[in-house]
Amino acid sequence: MAGYVLYGAVGSGAVAVEAALRLMGQPYELIEAVTFDEDHPESGDKVLGANPMRQVPALVLPSSEVMTESAAILIRLCELHPQARLAPGPDDPARSQFLRWMSFVSAAIYSLYWVKDDPSRLAPDEAAQEPLVQRCLERISDCWAIMNDQVEPGRWILGEELSVLDLYVTVVSRFQPRRKRFYAAAPKLAPIVQAVDALPELADFWPERYPFEPGWDRLPA
Repeated sequence: MAGYVLYGAVGSGAVAVEAALRLMGQPYELIEAVTFDEDHPESGDKVLGANPMRQVPALVLPSSEVMTESAAILIRLCELHPQARLAPGPDDPARSQFLRWMSFVSAAIYSLYWVKDDPSRLAPDEAAQEPLVQRCLERISDCWAIMNDQVEPGRWILGEELSVLDLYVTVVSRFQPRRKRFYAAAPKLAPIVQAVDALPELADFWPERYPFEPGWDRLPA
């Protein structure tokens, strides 16, 4: 096969992979697999052949190899396309922090949405589900605050070079509890994600793949 095949969905973590492929200038076929649409479960079932966990993103490489897990996909794409300069190289002093925070966002933050989006997975008792959702949202905010306290961004999170870490944080920060709470928890990261939102190369991309209602990005008063 030639090119990439990406299983994704509007407003999902796959959007970060799409954005990276666009910035890298890599063509890809997008298969829309909306795994969170309960009214149309057949849409999400499209990804099952690539990912038995029925989750997006799943990426089929030109070699026909399948990758899942958004952080791993983004890191691998940077290795395959170093000319795009979207990650520090193995000998770059920033490489350690790049790997640290890519893993942190994935493991400490993104993973909580599996619980938050369907609390019945861990709390069959309906009375316990809403408190569990709120605890997830609180933990997400706490983790953003931990990251905020331990980074010293330049123009971008790792300094003066845009990386897929910036794309990843930008997309995950758009998940609930949305940006207003993210800004409060991670003020150092606020201008970073706003700068990614405003990248000219992605001006047509965001409204198509992660649209929001007017005022969604407004700073809290």
